[in-house]
Amino acid sequence: MKIKCPKCNENAELAMDFSVVTCEHCDLDMSYGEYVKFVAHNEKKYSDILGDYTGSTEGQTAGSLDEWD
Repeated sequence: MKIKCPKCNENAELAMDFSVVTCEHCDLDMSYGEYVKFVAHNEKKYSDILGDYTGSTEGQTAGSLDEWD
C-alpha cells in the first residue's frame, strides 16, 4: 500500500501486514508503530492519533506527546 513518507514526502510502501514502512527515495525503513509515532510527533494535525493506541481512556486524557516517549 502506498503512503506518504514522513521524511521526504514521496510515496512510501506499507507492507500488506502493516509490519513495516519503507521508502526507496530516502531509504526509510521502520515499523508501522514507529511510523505512527514519527508522524504524530512531527505533524501537528496528527498528534491526536496516539490516543488510538491506548486502552480504554474513559475518564482519562491521552496526555501530551512528551509522555509517549
